[in-house]
Amino acid sequence: MKERESFASRLGFVLISAGCAIGLGNVWRFPYIVGQYGGAAFVLIYLLFLVALGLPIMTMEFSVGRASRSSIATSFHQLEPEGSKWHIFSWFGMAGNYLLMMFYTTISGWMVIYFVKMATGEFQGLDADGVANVFVNMTSHQPGLMLFYMLLVVAFCMGVCAMGLQNGVEKVTKVMMVCLLIIVVVLAVRAVTLPGAVKGLEFYLMPNFHNLMYDAEGNFRLGEAIFAAMGQSFFTLSLGVGSMAIFGSYIGKERRLLGEALNVGILDTFVALVIGLTIFPAAFAFGVNPGEGPSLVFITLPNIFNAMPGGRLWGSLFFVFMMFAAFSTVIAVFQNIISFAMDKWNWSLKKSVLVNWIAISVLSLPCLLGFNVWSHIQPLGEGSMILDLEDFILSNNILPLGSLIYLLFCVSKRGWGWDNFMEEANTGEGVRFPKALRFYMTWILPFVVLAIFVVGYMQKFAPAS
Repeated sequence: MKERESFASRLGFVLISAGCAIGLGNVWRFPYIVGQYGGAAFVLIYLLFLVALGLPIMTMEFSVGRASRSSIATSFHQLEPEGSKWHIFSWFGMAGNYLLMMFYTTISGWMVIYFVKMATGEFQGLDADGVANVFVNMTSHQPGLMLFYMLLVVAFCMGVCAMGLQNGVEKVTKVMMVCLLIIVVVLAVRAVTLPGAVKGLEFYLMPNFHNLMYDAEGNFRLGEAIFAAMGQSFFTLSLGVGSMAIFGSYIGKERRLLGEALNVGILDTFVALVIGLTIFPAAFAFGVNPGEGPSLVFITLPNIFNAMPGGRLWGSLFFVFMMFAAFSTVIAVFQNIISFAMDKWNWSLKKSVLVNWIAISVLSLPCLLGFNVWSHIQPLGEGSMILDLEDFILSNNILPLGSLIYLLFCVSKRGWGWDNFMEEANTGEGVRFPKALRFYMTWILPFVVLAIFVVGYMQKFAPAS
């Protein structure tokens, strides 16, 4: 049997796992939902659910990966009881990885495009409508431009994976993550020193539970806010599709896995919280609503940078940060995809990279063309796009159900079982996974995850009021 590659260092494992989790979900989505739901009080609830939901399931994914020494391709085969069918999920989990890349590569290309636009001064002199038109023009009228940068992202990230785990994925991700952390701190320091930034800091750091419970029109929304915090804490860690299990398969038995999950969770949360220290002070300093939704990054922030002294530099740094956040996730997921074929069919690294390079480049086209050439295709109703369908299948279906599968696999006697999970998770030194959580993990957490799945459907298809 071919010896499995391993990380050169524990730091490499932590940074790469965190790089997978630190993506556009928590540096793009996190700030605007915090803005929508009233600031600091929402952040507190988010952190509570991150500990209660995300960390236990991440520990389970790490455990399945390390015990099997395999990706999702064969990990269930190796650990499941004879005659059981847990391994069927491996195909759905891998489909989730491909679905994520089918739209993530296009959005990652946008980050590169916006870095180029910001660095070359394209936004200078534009008013708010002019900045908005840049984004509209790019997505609606420049499919060739988006195609070029999407293919560039795929080529670069596949090239990194082609160099191997230690020489490619680990080395490059380490550099990107260190740069990402430095840039986000520099941006935060600049933002909090802007005139008028204090109001933004108060909004972000001082809990106001009235803002959490009621929207601007006075409508009660506490339940909606709690579910949003629950969903964000659950999805930010990229759980349910084996993205964490694959990195668990590369690490040794020296450290207990709850401590490793804590390290990854802390790093992921640190970046999300610090990017908030960049966006909220800057938004309040220039009188901008920070809860403006997905347009925050591509329309709202360029307007802020336009108004800020030295904004061209700070805007360029921000989009370098966004590029690194996007690339670290793409490289991590590509590694999972490449390893699937290598573990499942004994493909060579070269063959798996080449086949998946072509496959993902082609599979990314529907999302990209859905903004322009195929904009008439509205799969989820009027105003929807192909991206919305891909994201819905992944975020509302595969991620929650995949996390539920991992959870049940580790607590059920018909799966791998609690005792096996505990033995693997607590092998080595570090923070021990508490035995006292067995009841919570077996009888409460599965229903919470199922509730996320059900409520997600209810919100998605609720009739418009």
